[in-house]
Amino acid sequence: MAATPAHQPAQDGADRLELVVDPARPTGRTLLAGGVEQSYVDLADLTYLHFEYVRRMAAVADLAAPAGVPLDVLHLGGGALTLPRYLAAARPGSAQLVVERDPAVVELVDRELPPRPAGVEVQVADARDAIASAPTGAYDLVLADIYRAARMPPHVATLAFATEVARVLRPRGIYLVNVTDLPPLVFTRVQAATLRAVFADVCVVADRRMLRGRRYGNLVLAAAHHPDRLPVARLHARARRDPQPGGVLHGPALDTFIVGARPRTEP
Repeated sequence: MAATPAHQPAQDGADRLELVVDPARPTGRTLLAGGVEQSYVDLADLTYLHFEYVRRMAAVADLAAPAGVPLDVLHLGGGALTLPRYLAAARPGSAQLVVERDPAVVELVDRELPPRPAGVEVQVADARDAIASAPTGAYDLVLADIYRAARMPPHVATLAFATEVARVLRPRGIYLVNVTDLPPLVFTRVQAATLRAVFADVCVVADRRMLRGRRYGNLVLAAAHHPDRLPVARLHARARRDPQPGGVLHGPALDTFIVGARPRTEP
């Protein structure tokens, strides 16, 4: 069903931003950039997570620390602030910095959607610049959902960028990346190899059909400094229970997945 525009700024083509009403869920709003879905917020339930990959990122965040414990979180890519809103509800008292490159997105979201939750600060900046200037060991979680329309900018997909993220994470911190890919998942394999070159523990979480190379869509990569830091068994359980059942690649399964892939060293 076609979505109904809730607001459309004076922009055209690839730069056009829209918030549209979800006809299947009248309180739902989808942020579109150049016609591509970027974020979803339910005005009546800010903990509702519409997109599959967002639920997978939230699952890792839920399992990163005991329930309700506040965390220091850096979001690279802001969109409609879906995950900052979710984490503010799930972990009250968390300090969250959201880095959004496009000031028009910030202006639209601030004007048309519910106010930012307590503890959420938004900074207009490029993700790579923000990481380079961030303090060492400042964050428990870094979540990257960085896209221009449907493409991840090359300068945030490199070994150098992953190394900077590792620097700003605390020893038990976790890095989460949303990747959009299509069969045979070449980009995801390279990204997993890139994270493997920097972090001791890496996994991929996605729809089972994605992992089998049968469809286009989103995959979530998680990485941590220490071996066995990622809650892989519990992630498997959460992924299986999702409305779109998923799987987790870790250890030998991840080795097989990335065989032949090399870390990306240049943008």
